[in-house]
Amino acid sequence: MADPSTVNRRDFLKTGARAGAGLAALEGITFITRPDRVFGANDRVRVAVYGVRGRGWDHVEQYHKLPNVEVAGLCDVDENVSAKRVADCEKNGWDKPSTCFDPRKLMDDKSIDAISIATPNHWHSLIAIWGCQAGKDVYVEKPCSHNWWEGRQLVQAAKQYNRIVQHGTQSRSSTGLREGVEKLREGLIGETYVSRGLCYKWRDTIGHASIAEVPPGVHYDLWTGPAPLKPFTKNRFHYNWHWIWDTGNGDIGNQGIHEMDIARWGLGVGYPNKVSAMGGHFMFDDDQQTPNTLNVACEFDMPDGKRKMLEFEVRGWITNHEAGIGEGRFKGSIPAAGLAAPKSKAGKPKLGPDAGDHNTIGNIFYGSKGFMAMDGYNGYRTWLGDDQEPGPTGRGEDEKDHFGNFIEAVRSRKKETLNAPIEEGHISCTLVHLANASYRLGRTLHFDPASEMVVGDDEANLMLRDGDRGYRDPFAVPDKV
Repeated sequence: MADPSTVNRRDFLKTGARAGAGLAALEGITFITRPDRVFGANDRVRVAVYGVRGRGWDHVEQYHKLPNVEVAGLCDVDENVSAKRVADCEKNGWDKPSTCFDPRKLMDDKSIDAISIATPNHWHSLIAIWGCQAGKDVYVEKPCSHNWWEGRQLVQAAKQYNRIVQHGTQSRSSTGLREGVEKLREGLIGETYVSRGLCYKWRDTIGHASIAEVPPGVHYDLWTGPAPLKPFTKNRFHYNWHWIWDTGNGDIGNQGIHEMDIARWGLGVGYPNKVSAMGGHFMFDDDQQTPNTLNVACEFDMPDGKRKMLEFEVRGWITNHEAGIGEGRFKGSIPAAGLAAPKSKAGKPKLGPDAGDHNTIGNIFYGSKGFMAMDGYNGYRTWLGDDQEPGPTGRGEDEKDHFGNFIEAVRSRKKETLNAPIEEGHISCTLVHLANASYRLGRTLHFDPASEMVVGDDEANLMLRDGDRGYRDPFAVPDKV
């Protein structure tokens, strides 16, 4: 690979040339595009779910709540996971889905109408693009891309093949949060000039993991897919892949993309003009590569000549709550004053996804007349005027089903009804990728929204193209979709 410091803009644009053969090299796999299916009122929408160990199983459960939707296929590179999920389906009395471990296999199944992707991040865009090319509609988990360029390619594929593509930022389907954003648009807190996204989620150390044998039933080459093939360790596999640059994007691209998307949505902005990030991986000596503490500032030039600011912070350990965000909630319990957070078997507070009220995950918006705090549990709350008197509030956790919104659009073929269309998801993910690039390069990035390029910084543009990692054949995101 060329030294990034010597790559000019033309060379950068040419770096995708080798990816053009990506689909042609897929060992005889040919995806079949077919005309859009016209759904009758009682016709079933048949869905295949990719990656069903964790979040993908939530997909399966949510689709089973919807009328006339069938989960017809499951795909997971860990056959142990697939076997367990088939057993879970049978236990619930659901129809038995077909299974496979190769993500390309279900693409040629003409009976599948849509695919739902919950694999690790480095697979999101490629499977989604394949789905578009095969005539499937797509629900893709956040972040929709592992780098900016493949997200742009996914947007192009959705447009070219006229596909319904929903991004997994489900807060956009929350009745309470939608109401809060509408209040911002109406001027409840005056002119909104700053938004702040908070991702304070307790994350314990992952330790050091030695090279080990690939577990039986795991197709590790397929799991690695587009990323460089490296020796197996448990810290490069289930869940901890989030903290490895080859496969994950850190917590700003894991939990944080939800808050980044809400911060941008509520502020009413698109691409930034300037992004600066700094932080580090503090406290722990372990295998994690991504920062567990990160401060991001994004600046936006507005059409009226004014500017707006988006701040974002990842904090991975002991912290306070801000503006009441995160207070009174923890997993599996009813909030009550003085009720302690759930404990582990060792008697310590549970960390990570079960940290409960140790976490502070939400958004704050600042305006000329007051401020608004927003999170998925408490909804939105406002404080107005010089004395910060309590203002209007809205409900939380009454989310209109995000999967239902996707299925409705699949049936109607009306992209405009999507609450989180891929075009919006790509813009929010671009902020994440710019922040990570700024952090890794140690400098402010000046971004041109029109060209979606960093101005005068070939090294940054190459990083956004994933030039520091590249793609592994035959799993290259295609240059021409």
